[in-house]
Amino acid sequence: MSRFRTGAFPAGALAFSLALVIVFGFRGPEDLPPSQETLENCTVVMVGKDASTDGSVFATHAADCGVCDWTFHYVPPADHEPGSTRVVYNIDQIRTWPPSEGGKWTMIKNDPSGLELPQPARTYGYIHGVFGYMNERQLAIGESTIGNVRKLANPTPAPKFNITMLTLLAMERCATAREAIKLMGSLAEEHGYGRLDGGEMLAVADAKEVWVFEIMPVGPLWKPESGKPGAVWAAQRVPDDEVAVCPNESRIGEIDLSRPDFFMASPNHIDCAVENKLYDPASGKPFSWKRAYSPAEGSAAQNARRSRMWRFHNLVAPSKNLKTDLPNMDFPFSVKPDKKLSVSDVMAITRDKSRGTPFDPVRGIRGGPFANPNFYRGTRLIGVPNVEYTTITQTRGWLPDPVGGIVWLALGAQDTSCYVPLYAGIKDIPHSFKIGDHWEFNRDSARWAFDYVDFHAQPVYSHALLDIQEAQAKHEQAIVARIPEVDKEIMARFARSPLEAAGYMTDFCLANAEDVVRAWWKLGDDLLVKYNHLGYYDASKRTRERNKPRPVELWEKAVRMIDVLTETETTR
Repeated sequence: MSRFRTGAFPAGALAFSLALVIVFGFRGPEDLPPSQETLENCTVVMVGKDASTDGSVFATHAADCGVCDWTFHYVPPADHEPGSTRVVYNIDQIRTWPPSEGGKWTMIKNDPSGLELPQPARTYGYIHGVFGYMNERQLAIGESTIGNVRKLANPTPAPKFNITMLTLLAMERCATAREAIKLMGSLAEEHGYGRLDGGEMLAVADAKEVWVFEIMPVGPLWKPESGKPGAVWAAQRVPDDEVAVCPNESRIGEIDLSRPDFFMASPNHIDCAVENKLYDPASGKPFSWKRAYSPAEGSAAQNARRSRMWRFHNLVAPSKNLKTDLPNMDFPFSVKPDKKLSVSDVMAITRDKSRGTPFDPVRGIRGGPFANPNFYRGTRLIGVPNVEYTTITQTRGWLPDPVGGIVWLALGAQDTSCYVPLYAGIKDIPHSFKIGDHWEFNRDSARWAFDYVDFHAQPVYSHALLDIQEAQAKHEQAIVARIPEVDKEIMARFARSPLEAAGYMTDFCLANAEDVVRAWWKLGDDLLVKYNHLGYYDASKRTRERNKPRPVELWEKAVRMIDVLTETETTR
């Protein structure tokens, strides 16, 4: 049955619609994005050590908020006197404050939760953005919001923990993924989880393994004095020779606690579901965590906004030929990739735009005259334009922890940004990474350099992207190739003095980051000149001529067809 009713359209509009169907395969209103939709695109990719080319463990995070804090910070290790305490704060993932008021990480200190925890004798140094990402022991974290069934939400002040605070405490106190999961789970059980957050997934990794950790509130009636756990959580380990993904959907299904090397869970992980009528033991069906607490119905074929699950598997394991109509909840928890993945492969996955698939955002005329994948929002992509930053944590068990851990950080949109390495053992973050926000242009802020390039790339995307990829090859892939040499130099210094090695690592990371930021400011200037007024000026030829960049041929064809249809309509 046609989705266009003749009586609802004037003749010219109907002719135009039919032309789109015939020429471009336009299927109707379901192809168009809804007028309002919460965009959640923090895709997490996880790679076990035997699924990577060099034995690294990888976990990614794309902070997709679009209005959140983008600053990065280093918290040094610290020794604590007996009896000292750690204040637990209410930290909203999204809320920010102007730099003139001190910014987010100053202002959260004005909102303590009322809970203080005894400090351990020593806390680890770590790197954090919106969440804690890596500490000096190679503990690493990535995040994806997964949501929960509505009745479990607990926005009351009773819960003392949010997901950001849990990650910071894990960074401060834990050396392994398993330690971090147990700490975060136990704190949330005892003191409650929710208020500012709902269902969340964390990829929790160390130098040996990576786990999926998922946590939910337990409803608005929970109180600490109830004696019941104030959270429900579960964790499943990704097999060492496999890879996994979380595209804002719960990934844990059946839980087998008789296999502690692969599963952990809170003591109430089934009882909470039974009490809330989310699971009936009398049904005869095995308990499924995701189906009880955070069901994500549908498939990529039914809803293109659920296509990331399929696309990841299509990229890493095409031989499995998993179909677009396979319900997302039926996808495997993890798969063995067709080929082992390098850090460059993981970078490419974070930039993926589903090109050449049924969910291609530039299919037909969706991308406009210069094949811009950011125009069309009907498909949720792995690489998104509204991302604050993307992290790839790389942990390497054959090296000392401060050397083995690397946070690869790309500020702004993945496709127009550049990954820079930050070793776990560094003692500072580049100043330009610590400052700035969305609401005030600041040439001293690194993020604005990448936004500057991205802004000048949008009008002539298909052409400008080639210039950007050339810069990425020079400043990103060259550093990737150089890392083994840098590792060797760090290790030589480490043998003499860990302090000397830390100084060298810090100097290297800061110098490289500052070099990239300078290069991106220059690249933005060059793009402005080269494509000014939608022209094309080749500065290398030293001529004072300006040409026009060629639009996509199909787009030109569409314009001509619309011109014909418009002329037909006006002559009636």
